Amino acid sequence: MSRIVELKLDNETIGTRSAEIEVERHRAISDLLEQNSFAVKDCEGPYKLHLSLQGERLVMDVNCTASGRREEIPLPLNYLKPLIRDYTMICDSFYKAAKEGEMHRLEAIDMGRRGIHNEGAETLAETLENKVIVDKLTARRLFTLLYVLHIRSTTNIT
Repeated sequence: MSRIVELKLDNETIGTRSAEIEVERHRAISDLLEQNSFAVKDCEGPYKLHLSLQGERLVMDVNCTASGRREEIPLPLNYLKPLIRDYTMICDSFYKAAKEGEMHRLEAIDMGRRGIHNEGAETLAETLENKVIVDKLTARRLFTLLYVLHIRSTTNIT
């Protein structure tokens, strides 16, 4: 079975949560567990996945439940950092406009946010393709979780 059945984020990485980020995290995990396509090459699923940030890498600790095998997949973030930075800025603008009741700005900001999110998901899927195969929805949800992990681990994304 090529799917994630359990997902955890690293508690060491996760710091104080804003309400908006907590909603994003919860929604991404719930949606991902409900529907995903995730296959690790040479490791049969279903999978239990633990995501953490270690230095400049996303580390996917994958437990292949059928075989009991564990696979640690480090993913360098150099290609994703500019997208994470842009996504963080546009999400901040979106949340600020929503709090201030600027409904006329929300649609335009949300279109930009979706575009960056899609680009981040595509880049993440391409970066993973030598080890992990994911569909578009799974890649989007994993990018959201990478964003959640990253903004908690640093206040200055470079």
